[in-house]
Amino acid sequence: MIEVLVTAAVVVVFAAVLYVLAAARVVKQYERGVVFRLGRLLPEVRRPGLTLVVPIVDRLHKVSLQIVTLPIPAQEGITRDNVTVRVDAVVYFKVVNPSDALVRVEDYRFAVSQMAQTSLRSIIGKSELDDLLSNREKLNQGLELMIDNPAVEWGVTIDRVEIKDVSLPETMKRSMARQAEADRERRARVINADAELQASKKLAGAAQVMSEQPAALQLRLLQTVVAVAAEKNSTLVLPFPVELLRFLERAAPLPGAQEAGASPASSGQGATAATAASDGEAADPEALAAQARELAGEFPPGTSGDVVRQLLEGLGEKGVPGLVGERAVSEAEPGTPGTLAEAEGEGEGEERTDAEGADGAGEAPGEGGARG
Repeated sequence: MIEVLVTAAVVVVFAAVLYVLAAARVVKQYERGVVFRLGRLLPEVRRPGLTLVVPIVDRLHKVSLQIVTLPIPAQEGITRDNVTVRVDAVVYFKVVNPSDALVRVEDYRFAVSQMAQTSLRSIIGKSELDDLLSNREKLNQGLELMIDNPAVEWGVTIDRVEIKDVSLPETMKRSMARQAEADRERRARVINADAELQASKKLAGAAQVMSEQPAALQLRLLQTVVAVAAEKNSTLVLPFPVELLRFLERAAPLPGAQEAGASPASSGQGATAATAASDGEAADPEALAAQARELAGEFPPGTSGDVVRQLLEGLGEKGVPGLVGERAVSEAEPGTPGTLAEAEGEGEGEERTDAEGADGAGEAPGEGGARG
């Protein structure tokens, strides 16, 4: 009898151990257990740890609550501004309701993947190329809302959606490169123009200061000479007043003869002045100085004009020959060319004509007598 009881106890213990081994299930920390008893969903969700189910009757399904990273294959579409692009993205989601994730959708991973691809193509068609390239945060938010609306019913929530890459055709890349280059060139030109404007204002202020102090221009000239000479150049370029160049151009003799319609009075005055200049007759120094001052008064006030006036007054005080003659010829008559060379050419022409006429008159009787 005792042996029978011992045997029965051993059988019961062995059966209990087998039952425990068959009914025991372990749920991990990041998982939740959903039990179907005879095909019906039990409302209780098994927590992490050791749990027991009825063998053969219950079926335990474990659902992970971890965030799932799901890459979206590249989708090709046409943007709102008619540009063909290929866009790929990535979706981060997790299960918040294990029962709905198992009951309401057959495969929630596949469902989320297809919904993400469809939403991505839709967002491509509604957006412009500039938005895809520079305003991705707004597009990511819109894409997240489009995927999250149906996924809530599946017990899934979308954590975030990110657009990874936007592939453009090669022609579009070249066009965008040219556009960026043109924009950079435009900004460079605007910056250069602004710099020129600021420099011109500074130069205008410097010129105003130098006009008040003529010695400042000479000091600046000496500084320029020192700066150029420091480079050990064989050629030294010095600035020259433009007013002085204009004066020399006016005073230089012009080539060519006087017009045929010139008046005898102006020709005689020009010849007299030219003869006086060519014979080396000494002109009146006071008259030369007066003429120099009169010429210097024609130049506008300013630093360069002051230099030219000082130079002309110095020439007049030194008694430069020909200055009064040139001035007299230029002021003889408004319609008559006023240069010494023209006056000399006209005077020599008249003397040559008188000499030829005298020779012709002396030869005429001799020739007549010989013929007689």
